[in-house]
Amino acid sequence: MKQIRIRPDKTGDYPDITAALKALQDTDSSIPVTILLANGVYHERLVITRPHLTLIGENPDKTILTGVLYARMPCPDIGKLGTFRTYSCMIDTHDFTAVGITFENTAGKGPDVGQALALYADGDRLVFDHCRFLGGQDTLFTAPLPPAEREAHGFTGPGEHRPRRPGRHYYKSCYIEGDIDFVFGGAAAYFENCEFFSKDIGKPVNSFVTAASTPQNQTYGYVMQSCRFTGNCPPHSAYLGRPWREYAKTVLLNCEIGAHIRPEGWDDWNRPEDHKTVFFAEYQSVGPSSDITKRPGWVHQLTHTEASQYTRELVLRGSDGWHP
Repeated sequence: MKQIRIRPDKTGDYPDITAALKALQDTDSSIPVTILLANGVYHERLVITRPHLTLIGENPDKTILTGVLYARMPCPDIGKLGTFRTYSCMIDTHDFTAVGITFENTAGKGPDVGQALALYADGDRLVFDHCRFLGGQDTLFTAPLPPAEREAHGFTGPGEHRPRRPGRHYYKSCYIEGDIDFVFGGAAAYFENCEFFSKDIGKPVNSFVTAASTPQNQTYGYVMQSCRFTGNCPPHSAYLGRPWREYAKTVLLNCEIGAHIRPEGWDDWNRPEDHKTVFFAEYQSVGPSSDITKRPGWVHQLTHTEASQYTRELVLRGSDGWHP
């Protein structure tokens, strides 16, 4: 396995991450490569297309990939930048791992700047271990996009015209913060021992943590195992999630639900017709806002047998038996 060292003072093997990625374009992509990142703030907008690549940060609190683009920025082609061109970093490959890194977008609050992605994760067999994702609205996008947009130019960006490829993601011991829909998309994503921090933006409803758009025939969407839903919002001013598309799937297992979450927990995005097709479910939630009897009738409480079908192994194995 090849190792490359990058330092923010440009004394590493290459002057920056971008230069290292460019050099790797001419190498055998089947050979695993690890890029070791020293502590520091990296003001680089990365698009990672090489498979079998691992990025390892020296410290997740101090190794930071940052950006500042946001959806409402003026842009000549459609008048604004739009959601899917705002990413600070884009993973556009398979078999990628990040360990101990912060992915950040500092554009600001959702109501002020609109969507602002810290990470656009588009690929299969992606692993994020002890990483942080910091932003406001739409912090973490777990591709693919839905089949069709609902408003003109809604999907303008790198995935607009490409096939909607299914992806499996594993998030282990990560910290993810934002305000509106700050984890969203169509991937089958397993979050284990992660923290989801809802930020106070001074609104009656400050946060929707998830906005899944699970494809119709995909078995799994988002699964949160032993995760914590925290925040600095006032009591009962945030939701666990809402459906970006009508077949959204989000399942919580053994999670701790803070007092900032509303008693009903879940929102239907003013589309009651989706109650028959979405699948939002919980199993043995604990914490101040964990009372399942307060949830709407279209939210499911899993039995022990049903919950056993949402193990990491089952959610992520696919046809190739992936076992991160």
